[in-house]
Amino acid sequence: RLPIIKDPYQIKKADYLLCESTYGNRTHDPIDEGIPALARVINRTIKRGGKIIIPAFALERSQELIYSLHLLANEKKIPNNLPIFLDSPLANAITDIFRRHMELFDEEIKANFKNANPFAMRQLKQVASVDDSKKINNFIGPCIIISASGMCEAGRIRHHLKNHIEDPKNTIVIVGY
Repeated sequence: RLPIIKDPYQIKKADYLLCESTYGNRTHDPIDEGIPALARVINRTIKRGGKIIIPAFALERSQELIYSLHLLANEKKIPNNLPIFLDSPLANAITDIFRRHMELFDEEIKANFKNANPFAMRQLKQVASVDDSKKINNFIGPCIIISASGMCEAGRIRHHLKNHIEDPKNTIVIVGY
């Protein structure tokens, strides 16, 4: 079961089935175990006064992270005033679509957020310009920076890694498989 998007249904019969299988030959930890692990990493880094840098794919992975962070903040498992910077123009555009179309979410997210949109958190700062992206380097105190690309090969994440990776207070979190 994945958060946000409707869960897939099982196909009972097919003449042919094609699927992506990059990670199909591995046993994965249950998705539900990832959220408490993320909270532990965030809180440990906050105690050191560091920043949490998360490379993430713009489509779905960034939104799953925002959803998870909203859950953790609502449950008081991480500080609910911790700044979260979403630093990717594409991830920002996709997040805006998610924000506007909650009617397409699965029943679990609809039930969890009847009175609140997880993509409209007050601590979420969507960074648009390159100059604003660079200003994050001057931010004092703990924060979370979610930036593309998920493979750390391009995009603004390279800038954040270059500026933060050598500080032992900071944590680089690789999410997903």
